[in-house]
Amino acid sequence: MSLFVLQPANSLKAAVLCQAPAESFAGSMEAEEQGFTVAGCWLSLQNLLHHLTTRLGGDPIEVHRRKLFLWFSHLPQEEKQFGGYFSPETMHVDPLILERKTEDRTGLHCSPLQTQGPSSPSITVEQLLDPAASCCEGRGLNVLLYGAVGTGKSTVVRKLVLDWCSGTTLTQFKLLVPFSCEDLGQLTKATSLRDLVSRKYLHLRKHPLLSGEGDQAKDVLFLFNGMEKMKLDFRIGASELCSDPNEPLPPGVLVVNLLRKYLLPEANVVVTTRLSALDRIPQKYVSRYAQICGFNDPDRQRAYFTSRLLQQTQETARNHEAQALIELLYLNLQRESQLAAACFLPSYCWLTCATLHFLHFTDTQAPIRTLTGIYTSFLRLNFGGEVLGTKTGTNVPLQEYHSSLMLYVVRTLGKLAFDGVTNKRTSFSEKELEQWIGGETKTDEELRQLAMFRTDVLDFFLAPCLDSRKHSPTDDVENDEQRYVFAVPAMQEYLAALYVVLGENKSALEKLTRQVSVAIGQASEDVSAIVNIFSKFIPLKIFAVFNLLKLFPKLYDKISGYNKGSIARTMAAEMFRTEDSQNEDVLDQVEQSLLGVHGPQLQQYSERQPFELYPIFMGGLLHYGNRVVLQQLGCSIQSATVVQITRVLRKYLVREMSKPQPPEELMDLLVLLYEFQNPRLTAEVLASIRTIRLTNIRMTSLKCFILSSVLSCTSASYHLDQMDLSSCLLTHDHLQTLQPAFRHVTDLNLQFNSLGPESCILLRDLLLDPKTSIRFLQLCDNPLLDSGARTLLEALPENQSLTHLSLMHTGLGDAGALELADQLQKHSGLQELNVAYNNIGDNAALALVDACREHPSIHTVHLYLNPLSNVGKQSLYVRGVPESQGGSGRRVRVLASVTEGSDLSEDWHPILSVIRENASSWDRERVKQQLKVFLRDLELGRQQQQSLWKRLHFRRVEKGVRQTLRMLEKDKLPPARK
Repeated sequence: MSLFVLQPANSLKAAVLCQAPAESFAGSMEAEEQGFTVAGCWLSLQNLLHHLTTRLGGDPIEVHRRKLFLWFSHLPQEEKQFGGYFSPETMHVDPLILERKTEDRTGLHCSPLQTQGPSSPSITVEQLLDPAASCCEGRGLNVLLYGAVGTGKSTVVRKLVLDWCSGTTLTQFKLLVPFSCEDLGQLTKATSLRDLVSRKYLHLRKHPLLSGEGDQAKDVLFLFNGMEKMKLDFRIGASELCSDPNEPLPPGVLVVNLLRKYLLPEANVVVTTRLSALDRIPQKYVSRYAQICGFNDPDRQRAYFTSRLLQQTQETARNHEAQALIELLYLNLQRESQLAAACFLPSYCWLTCATLHFLHFTDTQAPIRTLTGIYTSFLRLNFGGEVLGTKTGTNVPLQEYHSSLMLYVVRTLGKLAFDGVTNKRTSFSEKELEQWIGGETKTDEELRQLAMFRTDVLDFFLAPCLDSRKHSPTDDVENDEQRYVFAVPAMQEYLAALYVVLGENKSALEKLTRQVSVAIGQASEDVSAIVNIFSKFIPLKIFAVFNLLKLFPKLYDKISGYNKGSIARTMAAEMFRTEDSQNEDVLDQVEQSLLGVHGPQLQQYSERQPFELYPIFMGGLLHYGNRVVLQQLGCSIQSATVVQITRVLRKYLVREMSKPQPPEELMDLLVLLYEFQNPRLTAEVLASIRTIRLTNIRMTSLKCFILSSVLSCTSASYHLDQMDLSSCLLTHDHLQTLQPAFRHVTDLNLQFNSLGPESCILLRDLLLDPKTSIRFLQLCDNPLLDSGARTLLEALPENQSLTHLSLMHTGLGDAGALELADQLQKHSGLQELNVAYNNIGDNAALALVDACREHPSIHTVHLYLNPLSNVGKQSLYVRGVPESQGGSGRRVRVLASVTEGSDLSEDWHPILSVIRENASSWDRERVKQQLKVFLRDLELGRQQQQSLWKRLHFRRVEKGVRQTLRMLEKDKLPPARK
């Protein structure tokens, strides 16, 4: 019991002793009685505590391994978007690591597109820590890992820790202690090394390996990540020497003494840092230098893309699509494109994967993601919370003198990007970079910040242009002039948008006005208080003059409001540029920038580059979620600014949308509203739209999701007169995503898509939905077949809204036509039915027309381009006319040919127009055959005419048919008539 008296300070240790098994405690007491000394009392107690902790709670090192593994296995929110089908181990791809000599350590990373291999072989961190490399026996190694922003330093550290925890690497070390230098830089209180370790890892409290006794520290590896975020001063006057791990010192001094090998000299230390901080550790304290060089070849890049895109789902169809994306991406990288230079950095590989995942694998089950959000998250992953420090070389905490690094990026590179967008340029000369970046730098502190910025950040955003002629705005550029472009084209538009939204494009007068307004506003409050006091004793009206001071801030508020309105006007003007109306929609442009354009390129490079993402990013940056992330980066967008911009933007968007817009421009507007994520604004803008025509837009899962999400912001009473999704490559999955949006539509055009029989189940459910008000449904040129038509017709008995149904060229056949004839009487509202070009014979066509004649409301049936005989056509005509004119019942227009008996059909012109519009996608031989049948019918009818006027009319129609036939034979069809 004397031990409790000798060491009463730590109640936790006493509690542990009280819970110890009797035999263990007795054995320890017996050992102490055999050789008890006052000096050894505390050491014996420590060994006893360590033994008891091992017996009671497990080995502290094993506990450390488990907790480290759990902590470093945690994925940031940005990584979770790829799905939960992989772990950090399966998605990791080792970057190239090269050992550098002392004399060449400051050289920048090699060219990303070099043809020759690296000068030295790749090396692993485990090889760098080989004990044979130590110059002195009994001293551990200090390894300095350095690399540019985005080369994968943090990823290497995480993989290293996870491998040690699982026992697959660095097995020579019993204990690995990782620290974040950013975290250590926050600490101001002095503490000992052992207390610092126990503060971060409680289970390692007073561990013997850190006691400094003997050479136990040789089994310890310290890992300091991000040394550039911590101030280290190796001067003796600033960092005292210390070899006692129990001595309280500032954290920076502890790290310095560890690197000096004065504190725990047997321990090994690994430090990671950026290029700008490479010289903060003197050369004599570094055993080995190694540079992390990123992905220097397309094979590493392909492995990275495969780990994130191919493993994101277990569905076979999506895996096939992911594999196709990887192949296209790999081909683009092999062409030594500008993207290959960007993907030299693993960070840009992440951005590429995140963008492709967003473009191709967005569905209704995934959380809401936006393109602006991806780029904002990309910046947070690489520059989260970073500052440009001042007062270097002192003990003043970094946070007391700082400015946001991201804000510095916006004020320099954002200004450069804005100038490029304004003047429609994507490349910049070295002189322009000098002008826009650091051109007004004056003080030593600004020069220091600029040097750090150029070393660490500039090469992250800008890359040498691989084809200056392609990106140069003029043709008179010198051949030997080096030009630079943004590593990813969309990054230029993002930074330009951020520059504008943050209000950094103000003139000097506007900035001065704001400063004066704030100063006068503050002074006016004090002056007003004094004036109010004196006016009670000296009632002079002259004191009212001081109230004029209050007008200046109000005037500034009006000017500021006008400036916010100019941002909205810029967004609207950039959204609806006339010269951009012929471009593809913005999402297709983003995809082509990543996958390249394969096959013949019909459109040559335009001198004035389109920047259609620029206004969309401006809208996306106003979203609350992005503003929160930007606030963490030091870029604050006030809510009042968002309100002012939104108010003006609403007015301009409503005015522009009242005009007819090309499908590509309309798709871009939907993307803008989706990126904005403002349901109220979206509903007010859509209230001015009654027609959505997206003809020939290549609809993807993302575009369908955007359209459905935007329309979901409207009220249940909102209805569209028409939604035209013809020739949009729609599939069953797309239709499933769009189903909620169809509830708002009256006229739904889905012709020329890839909808099969399974899609008819969704269409049937849509027609059975009581909230649906579809009256016109066009399903032409979809392979529905008779089975799909049978499923679709199941909705007719209960649906009362449908009046026009078009099933032209859907593969009905005779079976589908007979099924349709049986079901027609169950739907009383149908007025027009189109079953042209469906391989329907005489008997099925007659049965269908009879059913239509008996129907109370059907007045028109389309049956042309079906293999009908002359007798069958005549029978259809007779059955379609009223009894008063020799027919068999109620009047029904039957469009079976350009002739009706011996006369011209009243509908010959619509029939020929439909053929001209659709012949390019139909069976050419089948259409030619039908046109020849038309000619034969016209010739027979003309010969039976006695009137010269009628014969001329027949010849006019014959001329139109022959012209269509000649165009079809020459594969040069005239444009579709509207």
